[in-house]
Amino acid sequence: MRQLTFLAGAFGVGLTIWMLGRFGLHDILGLVAAGGWSIPAIIIFHATQVCASAQAWRLLAQTGRPKLAFADFFALRCAREGINNLLPVAQVGGEVITTRLLARRDDTGIKQAAASTICDLTIELLSQVTFTLIGLGVLFCLVNRSPVTDELMESAVAALLLGAVFFGSQYLGAIALVEKLLVRIAAHLGWDGVDDIRGLHAQILMLYRTRENSLRAGALQLLGWSLGTFEVFVVLAAMGHPLSLADSFVIESVGQAAKSAGFAVPGALGVSEGGYILIGGLFGLSPQEGIALSLIKRLREIAWGLPSLVAWQVMEMRWVRPDPAKDMRLPHQS
Repeated sequence: MRQLTFLAGAFGVGLTIWMLGRFGLHDILGLVAAGGWSIPAIIIFHATQVCASAQAWRLLAQTGRPKLAFADFFALRCAREGINNLLPVAQVGGEVITTRLLARRDDTGIKQAAASTICDLTIELLSQVTFTLIGLGVLFCLVNRSPVTDELMESAVAALLLGAVFFGSQYLGAIALVEKLLVRIAAHLGWDGVDDIRGLHAQILMLYRTRENSLRAGALQLLGWSLGTFEVFVVLAAMGHPLSLADSFVIESVGQAAKSAGFAVPGALGVSEGGYILIGGLFGLSPQEGIALSLIKRLREIAWGLPSLVAWQVMEMRWVRPDPAKDMRLPHQS
């Protein structure tokens, strides 16, 4: 697994270096510098997207149970993004780590935490597909049909089918099958703690059947994706190539879809830039402007990601590591 991640990362780095050389590093950096004033604006505004995503996760995680503070889910969501964006892991490593943290913070077991994360990830995927389809619908109203738009629509339909399969497989028992396999392997190898995931499939279905929370979470996730339009709008205006909000909506929807498609590449290096080059070209953006837009968004990711990684370590110390003072009191309470 590590070797595959390393190879994917090397591919992403190589692709990025090739694009920087191919389209002119000096010109790209000049555009990034021109758009410099937009960086603080999108860093501050990104808090709205994190809030929407954190609240969506909170709705699912706290269905039918006492609620954790919103601040806990905000911190977990930040850590999740920071890990996925900045560390050399495929873009699901953050979900695994924050699921463990949530289980310890909520003190209700890994099963509930894993179920809420799987549901949140699924709803996030479906909301992104919806966001992309809406963006493509707007695109067809703005530009003429071309081989590029046809390819984009075919990719979107494929993503929709993939999302439907991912969602449907959970109802058809894919999680239950994995659950049984893990329990049998654990029993054979003598592992401890796997019994905690018994009933994971039923827990996931229970969360989905709470339709009010599921629909509200989906609406919040869709809102979070849509708010990214502001980033594109402000950055392009700062670089001297202003576009309308409708144009920016399309660029953001397709750009984020390209980034998600490159989930196997750490940080989607190169893949994200390629997506912005492709969709930006339909609106008159040069390849240099497409890459500069992606790089400025990456600067925002770094600005949020570095403090989030520090917050992750703080959560590891406070939520996971045992409290010595509490351990000393336990013998007296028994």
